[in-house]
Amino acid sequence: MSTRSSLGVSLGNLLSWIYPEKCRECDVPIHALKSSDHAVVLNRFFCRDCWEKIEGIGGRCCPVCSHPFQSGAALSHSPDHVCGDCRRDPPCFTLALTPYRYEGALIKAIQLFKYEEQVVLAKPLADLLIGALRGLKIDVVMGVPLHPTRLRSRSFNQSILLAKRLALHFSWPLYVDVMYRTRETLSQVGLSKKARQKNMRGVFSVQRQERISGQCVLLVDDVYTTGATLKEGAKTLKKAGAKEVFVAAPVRMLFGI
Repeated sequence: MSTRSSLGVSLGNLLSWIYPEKCRECDVPIHALKSSDHAVVLNRFFCRDCWEKIEGIGGRCCPVCSHPFQSGAALSHSPDHVCGDCRRDPPCFTLALTPYRYEGALIKAIQLFKYEEQVVLAKPLADLLIGALRGLKIDVVMGVPLHPTRLRSRSFNQSILLAKRLALHFSWPLYVDVMYRTRETLSQVGLSKKARQKNMRGVFSVQRQERISGQCVLLVDDVYTTGATLKEGAKTLKKAGAKEVFVAAPVRMLFGI
């Protein structure tokens, strides 16, 4: 680092102590240091207490979509331990990996990352998936593609940024040009489950199918809500010849099962 760069970082650190940022979750002042280090990146946006409160998904979960069962009654109606949604409409993916609840500081983190262009959060968010993905035999990783119009307005694809971090960590090949959107869709925000499924139906297509034929693919998104996007993506990849598809998102919304 040059002397000028060192001075710039030092000045930035000094100013952050004089005029501290506030935690985006609880509004408590935090003294953020300018760095790309994982812990320090988080400290630019969240106090330690709020980040340590993020909650993983535990207990008995559906072995396909990984949604937790909320009660013993639900399990008694699912003797094979597969949730009602997956029995009624089996997804084309082998397993969904969604280790954390979309609550608290993680809601703010996703919003900052996705809508306020805080792309430095890609690494800490992707890191939430590492434990869940360890041991999987993956041939290629992909992010859910955006339509070109949405990509131009946002200037980046948050799912591909997460996929890139995972590809680097596990030394997996990253494909960004194999699956694409055939049309622009409505935003999924605020849509019902049925409307989300209808909105995503037939939206993806695959080019250069030989690149995924017979491959085990990991498809990454930022949030798993109803699963409509990842289910449609997995369906498209399987139809194009993928041997197996795993889907992953660092966080998921929970609904009663």
